Amino acid sequence: MILREELERREENLLSPHAAKSARSKGRMKPEEECAMRTAFQRDRDRIIHSKSFRRLKHKTQVFISPEGDHFRTRLTHTLEVSQIARTIARALGLNEDLTEAIALGHDLGHTPFGHAGEDALDKTLKEGFSHARQSLRVVDTLEQGVGLNLTWEVRDGIVNHSSSGKPATLEGQIVRWADRFAYINHDIDDAIRGGIISQDDLPADCIHVLGGNHRSRINRMVMDMVEASWDQPEIRLSPEVEEATLKLRRFMFNEVYIGSRAKAEESKAKELIFSLFRYFKYNPRAMPQEYQDMIETQGMERAVADYISGMTDRFAVKVYERLFLPSPWLSRWD
Repeated sequence: MILREELERREENLLSPHAAKSARSKGRMKPEEECAMRTAFQRDRDRIIHSKSFRRLKHKTQVFISPEGDHFRTRLTHTLEVSQIARTIARALGLNEDLTEAIALGHDLGHTPFGHAGEDALDKTLKEGFSHARQSLRVVDTLEQGVGLNLTWEVRDGIVNHSSSGKPATLEGQIVRWADRFAYINHDIDDAIRGGIISQDDLPADCIHVLGGNHRSRINRMVMDMVEASWDQPEIRLSPEVEEATLKLRRFMFNEVYIGSRAKAEESKAKELIFSLFRYFKYNPRAMPQEYQDMIETQGMERAVADYISGMTDRFAVKVYERLFLPSPWLSRWD
């Protein structure tokens, strides 16, 4: 017996009628032979985890640029927290945990160096604009390994719609969209308090009354409420009370942390660094790796430069900037 077929039968027999079943996937952009052991969504998850783009998330900003301290979140730890929250909800609702995990692990692969500061800079630079969600899809469709990862339609749909005005077609994608918010609202509160940007007493009292006073209790409340409100339903939702408190807490974070706070003091420097790198590589394309030079003819100069820069980690972008724009100390042959 082929294990994959047994797993597919289990999905049909055990998962919710509302779950996305791997055997009924709309397929891949390029047809390929099925794996003997893993379902299509399991293969997608594994391809993402083994990608270079996934490993680079370790050195990309979540909110705080170059923080002093080892406990602040990075884009990688954010992604893992989203995955954990989303899988818990999916499992409780009898939905496809493998699909949920694949979408969660891939949702931020297109994030730039320096978080949303880098994203804003490239958005202002490219004529067609730039968003990390669309770039994440571009990574899995085209950029990774030079040919993309050839993921299933359901995973690609969940990735590109995780933060845009669109709505994921699967309930698993809708879970990741909410889990992303649950994760960043709560871990960014934790990091903002650790960084002295806000204090526990600053948090809106009515939100705390509904959701809880600490990281653990808030996430637990959000997850439990979502499972209860979405039980045997054709869409993922929160109760009106918890949704209102969650969105109000999210607005609080935008007003007090994400926009204009001390946590964002270095953002203007980060944006100027991105602008400088973009101008340099636009007029010196041979300074880019060969794979990006090869893209110029089919994708255009600006698109190729944006792809190169968006894939950089924070520290690599700084290293390239220093090499290109800062004078190097002269060393004698005796040094």
